[in-house]
Amino acid sequence: MTDRSSIARHLEYFAELGVSGVSRDRRWRDRAGDAGTGAGVAAEAGEAAPEASQSVEPAAALDELRTFIGDCTRCKLHALGRKQVVFGVGNPRARLMFVGEAPGADEDQQGEPFVGRAGQLLTKIIEAIGLARADVYIANVIKCRPPGNRNPEPDEVATCQPFLFRQIDAIRPRVIVALGTFAAHALLQTDAPISRLRGRVMEFRGGSRLIPTFHPAFLLRSPERKRDVWEDMKKVRALLAEHD
Repeated sequence: MTDRSSIARHLEYFAELGVSGVSRDRRWRDRAGDAGTGAGVAAEAGEAAPEASQSVEPAAALDELRTFIGDCTRCKLHALGRKQVVFGVGNPRARLMFVGEAPGADEDQQGEPFVGRAGQLLTKIIEAIGLARADVYIANVIKCRPPGNRNPEPDEVATCQPFLFRQIDAIRPRVIVALGTFAAHALLQTDAPISRLRGRVMEFRGGSRLIPTFHPAFLLRSPERKRDVWEDMKKVRALLAEHD
């Protein structure tokens, strides 16, 4: 007999991604539930679904999510000049994940987050703590470029943020670094200024540690704050070393 609670988790999963109702489409055969829940079942009665996220290979989980997002038209950004979805890049099993705000022009062109000047500085920051860019995972709260690089609007965040949480659940990083005001606010659901949040170590979703710090783009305008970011990154390095 079909487990009703598993079906409920399955429907909740797709509701979080902005989908309502039940379909016979094959995409509805994906796994269900948040990280830490039990096995899900397909919405189509009698059909077995994959295991819950903690037992699915991270790379496969990310591939599933990327396929599900597709050439996204769920919010208005798809009609406001963006070229493509910028999903995320890096090691699916990364111990360290960086989260920024939204793609800029270079990122929209290349389809990869943090590839412009701010991205080059982020790469140097990563290397400064003894890692390579390929060792970490990098994503943004918003997957499409807002016009004129304006701040994402609340409806855009509401549509896109669940995808970021699914990425975090798939990767299960030991440490997450929120880059800048917008990422910190979106992840922590706070409006506290980044100057007050930066450098604090907080427990976050599924056992990760989250540390907000200044965005690399801000550092390009205010290089005197690089020392603050270096202090924050030393905390990141120490957290990563705890179980090595």
